Amino acid sequence: MSHKVLVIEDEPTLARLLSYNLTQEGYETIVIDHGGEGLQMALQRSFDLIILDIMLPGMNGFEILNRLRQSGVRTPVIILTARNAEEEVVQGLKRGADDYITKPFGVAELLARVSAVLRRTQQEDALPVESADKVITAGDLLIYPEKYEVLLNGETVPLRPKEFEVLLYLVQRPGMVITRDDLMNVVWGFDYIGGQRTVDVHVSSLRKKLELGQQSVQIESIRGVGYKLVMPKKLVAPKK
Repeated sequence: MSHKVLVIEDEPTLARLLSYNLTQEGYETIVIDHGGEGLQMALQRSFDLIILDIMLPGMNGFEILNRLRQSGVRTPVIILTARNAEEEVVQGLKRGADDYITKPFGVAELLARVSAVLRRTQQEDALPVESADKVITAGDLLIYPEKYEVLLNGETVPLRPKEFEVLLYLVQRPGMVITRDDLMNVVWGFDYIGGQRTVDVHVSSLRKKLELGQQSVQIESIRGVGYKLVMPKKLVAPKK
């Protein structure tokens, strides 16, 4: 069965290029040129991948990403960004994008990124389902691996899927220095084409969301290497 790809892109030439090359590669492709209509299509039908431009009429790509993730849609998303638009990349990743392609791009790069994201998604779906009772405790955090859910002092922490996977990997290795390459390979896969900036963006976002806990875990930067998760020190009652 061919993968279904939704392309939300309003520039006619680029939309035709995307549609033609994806179709030639065997993907079933639908193209929408309006932000609001693209969102409705993504909410109403099931897709294996969404290719999403940022600048769109009606509703921009950032808002579409927010609405999709808030609605529980976990379909992988590749955003299309302008060259030298690092802020677009950062904002897209923070909102739950799985990868990005910088315009202009070649057909080979497009197809490689699409294939890599779909392959990672299939691998994640094939992982065995863990016990619903499993929970990891780390300071003020309760982490439920099978539900991608984190509670901080009883309140749900709204983590993106990749943020959760980064946190889970670090929590399972407290005190160990984890390189950016290790995180990239484990969370995004060995065939991920993006740079290490992706890891830094997700760690930065994680820190902001976890800093509210009085006994929250800390993610320390190890200059030139990567990151280390430090567990909170246990409070000891003073001697009488």
